[in-house]
Amino acid sequence: MPYLPLLLFLAIYGFASLAWNLPSLVGLAYLAVSLGCFLAYAIDKSAARSKSWRTPEAWLLLLGLVGGWPGGLLAQQWLRHKTSKVSFQWKFHVSVAVNIGIFVYLSRQLAVPVID
Repeated sequence: MPYLPLLLFLAIYGFASLAWNLPSLVGLAYLAVSLGCFLAYAIDKSAARSKSWRTPEAWLLLLGLVGGWPGGLLAQQWLRHKTSKVSFQWKFHVSVAVNIGIFVYLSRQLAVPVID
């Protein structure tokens, strides 16, 4: 069930796109930040293996909070990074919930009326 938040978000995004005429730029922004977040996790995983300077967890969480969490979630699963650290996981899941909440709120506030 690690992909459940991503599936839920895709459903919410699809609804917002159809019901509220969400601009496609929002999806592109999520994609760009997610790619950056995935790369940050990959760099941190590499640094952990080589015992060099690590990316602070606060940065990984902040990237997730501003919309990169889908990339962070995929990086956690595909790279097996930060999945067993409970203190990070609960903060990550809170940041995902906060981001989705803000997304829904702003999507509704910025809804473009559809004129027939």
